[in-house]
Amino acid sequence: MTSTASSTDTLQGQAPQDQRPSWQQRLRRFGYSAGPRGDVRDRLVPAYAEPSPRLWSALGLTPTLTDRITRWSAWGGPLLVTLLAGALRFYHLGSPKAVIFDETYYAKDAWALVHHGFEVNWDKNANDLILQHNGHIAIPSDAAYVVHPPVGKYVIGLGELIFGFNPFGWRFMTALLGTLAVLMLCRIGRRLFRSTFLGCVAGVLMSLDGLAFVMARTSLLDGVLMFFVVGAFGCLLIDRDRARAKLAAALPVDADGRVRPDAHTADTLFLGWRPWRWLAGLLLGLAIGTKWNGLYIMAAFLVMTLLWDVGSRKVAGARNAYVAVLKYDLGLAFFATVPVAVTVYLTSWIGWIVSPTNGKGGYFRNWAATDGKGGFWSHFLPDWVRSLWHYEHEVYEFNVGLHSPHTYMSNPWSWLVDGRPVSYFYESPSPGSDGCPVNAGEKCAREVLAIGTPMLWWAACFALLYVLWRWAFRRDWRAGAIACGVAAGYLPWFLYQDRTIFFFYSIVFLPFLCLAVAMLIGAIIGPPGSSDTRRVTGAVGAGVLVLLITWNFIYFWPLYTGTALPIDQWRSRMWLDTWV
Repeated sequence: MTSTASSTDTLQGQAPQDQRPSWQQRLRRFGYSAGPRGDVRDRLVPAYAEPSPRLWSALGLTPTLTDRITRWSAWGGPLLVTLLAGALRFYHLGSPKAVIFDETYYAKDAWALVHHGFEVNWDKNANDLILQHNGHIAIPSDAAYVVHPPVGKYVIGLGELIFGFNPFGWRFMTALLGTLAVLMLCRIGRRLFRSTFLGCVAGVLMSLDGLAFVMARTSLLDGVLMFFVVGAFGCLLIDRDRARAKLAAALPVDADGRVRPDAHTADTLFLGWRPWRWLAGLLLGLAIGTKWNGLYIMAAFLVMTLLWDVGSRKVAGARNAYVAVLKYDLGLAFFATVPVAVTVYLTSWIGWIVSPTNGKGGYFRNWAATDGKGGFWSHFLPDWVRSLWHYEHEVYEFNVGLHSPHTYMSNPWSWLVDGRPVSYFYESPSPGSDGCPVNAGEKCAREVLAIGTPMLWWAACFALLYVLWRWAFRRDWRAGAIACGVAAGYLPWFLYQDRTIFFFYSIVFLPFLCLAVAMLIGAIIGPPGSSDTRRVTGAVGAGVLVLLITWNFIYFWPLYTGTALPIDQWRSRMWLDTWV
C-alpha cells in the first residue's frame, strides 16, 4: 500500500519532527508521520511501495516467492482487474438486439464511413431493416450533414467490418476500448500513487461503475473519447517520470553518495525530445477528432505537463524554474501537442477530402466550387481546405446553438450526484415474454439506464473535496493531476448550461473520479508507519466502502443490461424522482 499523506514534491525543507506546526502534531494521532528525508533522487524518482514484510510472514511465504509475487503483481494485478472488466462488458454484448439511443446515428454513420468515406442519409425504416437482415442492406449515396468529427465513427466501424453490421459488431470496439481503459487506469494509478494496490483499486472501481459499463456496451462516441483522454494522460505521466529520472541522473553526487540539488543543472538541462509527449499529442488529436470537447482537455493537459516540469526543476534546485521551462520545455511541449493534434485531426477527414467534388461526395465537399466560389482566400487555399473550414464553421454554429428540449437533458450541476441519468432503451414486456417472469403479475420493465453506480459517485463527491484539499493545502501534485483531469472534462460544460447536454458526457472524467476515490481509500487505510490498530481500522473502513459499491453495482445490474424486472422491483430501484 502507498502513503497518500505526503507529496514527493514537498518534502524538501520540511520542519523537523519536534518543530512541526501544531496542526501537523495533531494529525499524528490519525497516523500522519513525515518520513525521513532522502536525497533528491528519491524525491524526483520515488520508489514504488511494497506490501509490509509482516504480511508475507503471516502468510508463511519465503522471501524468494514474495519477490516474485511483487514483481508479477505490477502487471498481473491490472490484468486480472481487466479480465473482470472485459468479462462484464462482453457478456451478452449483443443484447438488447436493438438500435438503442444514439446508436441510430453513430452505428449507421460508422458503416457508411468505412465504406464511402463520408456519412449518408438513411431511410426512416433503416433500423428495422438492419436488424431484420443482419445489416445486409444497401448503403445510400446521399451525403448527410453530421456534427461530430469522424474518428470515433471510424473506430466503431472497425468493429462492424470485423463482426458485421449488427448490435454486437457496432458495440465491439466500444467494449474493447472500455476494457482497455480499465487496464490503463490500473497502470496509471500504480504510477501516480506508486502503489499497485491503489492502482488496481481505481481499476476495480471503474469496472464496477454503471455509466462506464453502459457506455462500453453502447456505440456512442463519448466512450471512445474517454479512451483517448486516459491514454494521453498516461503518456504524460510516463513522460513526467522519464524527465525526472533524466534530471536525477544529471545532478551531482556528494562524498556520501547522495544526490544533491544543483541550480546550474536544473536551470539549463535539456530534457530531450520526449517521445511520450508526442504520443500524447497524437492521442489528443484522436480525442479532438472524436468530439470537439477534446480541445479543452488538450489545453488543460498542456498546462499541466508544463507545471510538472516547473515542479521537477524546482526539486532539482532550479533558481528560475519558470524561465528554464520557458526556454527549454515550452516550445517542444507545444509542438508535440498542438501541431501534432491538428495534423491528426485533419488526417481523420481524408475520406471526406478525397470524396467526389461533383455533388456526390461528402456534405459541403463542393462548397468552395459552388456557393463559396471566388473570394480572397480562393487564391491561396485549396478548395478542400475552404470547404472543410466552412463545414466546421457550420458545425460550430449548430453545436453552440443547440437548445432543443430533450426528455433526458440535464444541467452539469446535477452530474456528480447522478441527478438525471439517460434511458437508452425501454420496453414493457408482458409476463412470459422477453425474460419477464410468468408470475410477474403486471408488465415488466426492461431498461438500459446510463447511470453511474450511485455509491461510487456519491463517494466521489467526498473524494473530490479531499483531492482539492490535498492540492490546495498540501501541494500534492497527484491531487492536482486528478483535479485537472476532472476539471478539463467537466468544467467546460458549465459554459453551455443552456445547451442540450446529457449526463453521459461525464464518462470523460469518470476515470479521474475513480482515481480520486482510490486516493481517498489510501488515506483511509493510512500511510506506512501507522500503528496496526490504525491500519486495521482503516482497511476495514475502506473494505466496507468497496463492498458497498460492489453491492450497488450488482443491485442495479438489471438496469444496466436491459434485464426484465417486475415493475415493482424496477420502481424500487428508482431512488430519486429524477431517475424516471
